[in-house]
Amino acid sequence: IARLGGRAGGRGGRAGGAGDGGRADSWLDRSLYDRCITRGIPGSMMPAIYGNAYDITQAPGLVAIRYEMVHETRVIRLDSSPRTGLRSHMGDARGHFEGDTLVVETINFDPRSAYRNGSPKMKLTERFKPIGADKIEWSMTIDDPDTWTKPWTFGMTLTADPHQPLFEYACHEGNYAMRNILSAARAEEAASSSPK
Repeated sequence: IARLGGRAGGRGGRAGGAGDGGRADSWLDRSLYDRCITRGIPGSMMPAIYGNAYDITQAPGLVAIRYEMVHETRVIRLDSSPRTGLRSHMGDARGHFEGDTLVVETINFDPRSAYRNGSPKMKLTERFKPIGADKIEWSMTIDDPDTWTKPWTFGMTLTADPHQPLFEYACHEGNYAMRNILSAARAEEAASSSPK
């Protein structure tokens, strides 16, 4: 990871982003992931404790990636159509092929979910390169001159597993964590304000 640049320190954390971890005054203090909204990019591509499956489907003019965790679908257009300028949690992606490698450039991230507190100038460039019948080398380069001193890249190998279907991620229906976090904070406040 490249060193942070001078402008990055002044941005601070964003509401609804990574979350404070310890605060529980409101559901707004919790991360978008805690709230079952998004893991963003590249979070959705990265392994977590469970729910790591995803499905990559190519159709005429687009590639869609369905993620099991938080159950999002990312649609990547394979044309040079104008970008909307609207900011979203998954950004605005456009892809093209360089030989057999799919190259995806994504910009226009919602500031609440910009990777590692990135600036509005952040651009993520992903490469999906087939390296075998069931393997893709995935890499991502983060380019954000207002956050890091230089672009930096990381990656991993994706392996197809036909026996690993995507399961429904019914996060809201079973999100007892949010209720429990907030009610525990209220109980802690009540206990600390009670006379001893």
